[in-house]
Amino acid sequence: MEHLPEFIGNHLVLVGALVAVIALLAWNLMKDSFSGIPQVSPAEMTRLINHEDAVILDMRGAGEFNGGHVLSAINIPAAELVGLIRELEKYRDRPVVCYDSGGTSVKSIAALKAAGLDKLYNLRGGLNAWQAAGLPLSRAK
Repeated sequence: MEHLPEFIGNHLVLVGALVAVIALLAWNLMKDSFSGIPQVSPAEMTRLINHEDAVILDMRGAGEFNGGHVLSAINIPAAELVGLIRELEKYRDRPVVCYDSGGTSVKSIAALKAAGLDKLYNLRGGLNAWQAAGLPLSRAK
C-alpha cells in the first residue's frame, strides 16, 4: 500500500483509464434506475400478465418478433411507435410492459408516457432475461 501513490503518479494514463472504465460500468448498470421507469423481472411480468391483464409490447423489428416473442405480445417496432401511439391509448387503464433485445424500450416507454399512458414497465434484461428464466416463447408460423 505504501507504493500506491508512487504507482498512481507513474501511471496516470492507466489509472485514468481504469477510473473511466469503472465509471462507464457503473453508469451502464444504473442508467435504467435513473430513467424513472419501473423495471420488472420476468417473474414480475408474469404476475402482471396473469393478475392485472397487462399488455405486452415487443419493441423489436418484425423479423426478430417472428423469430420468437412472449406469448400474446404485440409487435410495435420502436421506429414505428410514434405513428401507432393513438392505437395504444385504449390500453391507458392497463399495465403495459415493454421489452426488446437491446435497450431501446426505455426510450419507447418515455414516448408512451408522454402520450398519457401511466402504468408503464420495462422488462429488465429484455427478451434475453425472459429466455434465461426458462419461460416460453411463441414463434410465428
